[in-house]
Amino acid sequence: MPLSEHEQRMLDQIERALYEDDPKFANSVDERRIRRRRPFIAGIAFLIGLVCLVSGVILAQDNLGLGVTASVVGFVLMVAGVGLLVFGQPAGRTAMTGSSPASAKKPASNLSDRMEERFRRRFDQE
Repeated sequence: MPLSEHEQRMLDQIERALYEDDPKFANSVDERRIRRRRPFIAGIAFLIGLVCLVSGVILAQDNLGLGVTASVVGFVLMVAGVGLLVFGQPAGRTAMTGSSPASAKKPASNLSDRMEERFRRRFDQE
């Protein structure tokens, strides 16, 4: 949901004040930097999950409970890594990018947004 003009101005003022008060912190929460790290973190999580899954299979030969637990944890880590890579991209506007969806109409970026937009178009046609 787009912000109103008043909310957008307030958000811009807060952002400027953050950069003025603590530029080191403001740069550490820069979205572009976080977006560049996300694939690396997702890959590491996937690899750790894969190692846990294989280790769990090996451990299951001696201790079934420990092996199953390690395998489940590994599988969850692998799914989390893939989920972070695929679904971790922001769909809307964020404070650090400076772009506004109200000023430039972009196509919906994820499935739920596209479906909602199609539903609205159909509802408006009737």
